[in-house]
Amino acid sequence: RQNTQTLGDLDKLRGGKVIFDLDIEIMMRSRVRLFPGRKNLRQGPIEMAMSKLDDIDRKILAELQADGRMTNVELAKRVGISAPPCLRRVRTLEESGFIKGYHADVEARSLGFEVQVFAMVGLQSQAEADLSAFEQRCNGWPLVRECHMLNGEVDFILKCVAPDLSTFQSFLTEELTSADNVASVKTSLVIRGSKDEPGVPFDVVEERLSAIG
Repeated sequence: RQNTQTLGDLDKLRGGKVIFDLDIEIMMRSRVRLFPGRKNLRQGPIEMAMSKLDDIDRKILAELQADGRMTNVELAKRVGISAPPCLRRVRTLEESGFIKGYHADVEARSLGFEVQVFAMVGLQSQAEADLSAFEQRCNGWPLVRECHMLNGEVDFILKCVAPDLSTFQSFLTEELTSADNVASVKTSLVIRGSKDEPGVPFDVVEERLSAIG
């Protein structure tokens, strides 16, 4: 079919959880931003998102992402402003949704959770109501720490932790595979992890922004 969606509909498209291939092509197109005396440069999702923030805001986000326990006074020193406006900026970033929250990065194995497993789940029905129902079910399973909907052969990937294989096996057979609408589950046991970086790479953000001047 002919696609009549425009780039002005991007925000509406991003709000949906199920995006068809025809719409993905539209979402992947970059908007063109014109600069007098320069070549036309493409403005992608990073540039559009960061257009709402100035240099100081981005520095605040990068510093807090690296150390969420930093005091406001120390944060203000690092980003080069005084404490009161720094605190106002942090509050604005929180209220605007750029900062979702703060938490401690605990060591799972030190707390006795020796097993980490990724579970790839396929559902019988991909209707929105059934997808949402499975997501809600995942929210009620303590062993499931992350749940992501995917495009492709697998509908969801779950990151699970457990104190031992027996505990995970019980969860797998008694809860996950027996849940409504679950058609298949494939699991992969994590042997070791080599990288676990939170958030986003702000150095990439700055490189992209410096390229457009």
